[in-house]
Formats: sequence, structure tokens, C-alpha cells
Amino acid sequence: MKYRFLLGVIAVTWLTGCATVHQPYIVNVDSINDPQTAFKTKYLLLSGIKDVGEDDLQFREYAGYVDRALAMIGYTKATSFDEAEIAVYLSYGIGDPESHTYSYSVPTWGQTGVSSSITYGTVNVYGNTASYSGTTTYAPQYGVIGSRTHVDTIVTYYRYMILDVVDLEKYRETEEKRQLWKTTATSTGTSGDLRRVFPILVAASKEYFGTNTGKRLRIILYENDERVIEVKGFVR
Repeated sequence: MKYRFLLGVIAVTWLTGCATVHQPYIVNVDSINDPQTAFKTKYLLLSGIKDVGEDDLQFREYAGYVDRALAMIGYTKATSFDEAEIAVYLSYGIGDPESHTYSYSVPTWGQTGVSSSITYGTVNVYGNTASYSGTTTYAPQYGVIGSRTHVDTIVTYYRYMILDVVDLEKYRETEEKRQLWKTTATSTGTSGDLRRVFPILVAASKEYFGTNTGKRLRIILYENDERVIEVKGFVR
């Protein structure tokens, strides 16, 4: 019974993991690169979303986080197209809300028996006879006598960020868009505020930019994690 209750608590915690700064964000990071290509660091950051340009206010906000993260790992932002070695295409988004129904058990408490008893009495003597009168007090014992199953619904959102990098030197020579590396960061949680979640996606994936993870990695971050603070550009 207790086991079922704990499972319910764990399930709720996993689904609501993005509700506050004290709960974890679980981010899945997947990165792949072209091992045959030399490391190139001078970049232009461009929009990878159709109909969203580099002057879009939301793009500019998110691009600032990515620029800061790239600078931390040795990349340099180019001042012109001709100077740039690579183009970093930034895409991001949030899915439609999805409802999830879950159940959990809560134990009910009640009297399970008697733990002890105390008897108080009086003996009255009348000549050759005697009588006794007494009262017994019982101490009840309490514990789990059952459980109640609760059913609830929670709404979650799928959030993502993609960096897709193309070799601009190759493009200028042959107009071929040769992909150099690609990093994808995704997360599912109760927050539908992408502005809040986006710096966490960047912080979780930053150290894997330009690398090959070989598999999808599971990164756990809190909103007040030092890596998130750095990406936001805040100084403690």
C-alpha cells in the first residue's frame, strides 16, 4: 500500500518537474558532428524558422543566450558574411498542451486495536465480606487501515531548441550547404513559457555544441543552477 503511494508521488513529481526553481528540469540532449571537418569557430547566427527573421524580438532574445553560450566554449561571432566560417541556424518551439491522467493512493488512518490498558479499582470490606469495583481504560492503537485512490490530470508541453551548423566557406566555393554539426535539446514539463525554459535548454546542451554525444543524454538542471545563471548573463 505504501509502495503504491510512493509510486504516485514519484509520477506526479516527474510530470510537474518544471513548476518551480526548486524542481528539476529534465533535458534530453542529442548532438552529432562531421568528424572529417576541421573545427571552425567564426559564426553567424541565423534563424532556422520559416517566416522568423533575425530582427524578430523573440529570436533576438533567444539568440542572445546562444551567443553567450557559444562564446563560453571558444566561438567568435563574425562581423560579416564574408568573415564567417560557419552559419548557425537556430530553431525553437513549443508543442500543443497535452493532458495526462494519473492516479495515486493516499493511506487512510484509523484505530487498528488496543495498545495497552490500565485498570483502577477499590476494595470495600464489610466484616467478613468484601466487594470490588473498578474501571479499565484502554489506549487505542492507530495505523493504516486502508487507502483511497485519487485520479488527477496534469498538462505538459514539449519544448525544443535546435542548432544546425553549415560550412559557409564551402558554401561560398560551391554553394553546397554542408552540415558540420547539429545539437538538439528537448524537454517536457508543465511550463508552457518557452522564455522561461529556453535558457535551461541552452545551458543543458552548451558543452555538447559541435560534438558527437553518440546517444541521447539526459541532463537534469534546476532553474537556479550556475550554468543557467551564466547563460542568462546574470552575475551573482
